[in-house]
Amino acid sequence: MEIKFDDAAVERIQSHLAPDKQLLLTFEDGVGPYSQHAMIHMQIQFSINVVADTDPATDYNATIDSNLGPIKVKGYSLDDLEEHMVVHYHKSMNTLVLSGDGGDIDTNMGFIDFTEKDGIKDNPAR
Repeated sequence: MEIKFDDAAVERIQSHLAPDKQLLLTFEDGVGPYSQHAMIHMQIQFSINVVADTDPATDYNATIDSNLGPIKVKGYSLDDLEEHMVVHYHKSMNTLVLSGDGGDIDTNMGFIDFTEKDGIKDNPAR
């Protein structure tokens, strides 16, 4: 399984990454410290999260390769993902779109850098 971030998404996310941080793909189901809410409607919702290496990520027991490095995920969320995925960033709308071979998975994926004081407030999908 792999995710390729397009150039615009790399530009949006890269400055938040460092050797002492880890990248998460969070299934927004209300489980774990980084999930923002349980699903209240019938759609799949994800967010890209940046957390410190020292922050707990025990719910994230699987890894997906990407051009930004390994991304940890909750193993059971793999059922809602596809083998080959792409993340596009639309600058004019400030949105990330996760898609796979079968089409869009999440058209308004959040981005939260939990290492920044106001990181959660800057989540465009809120």
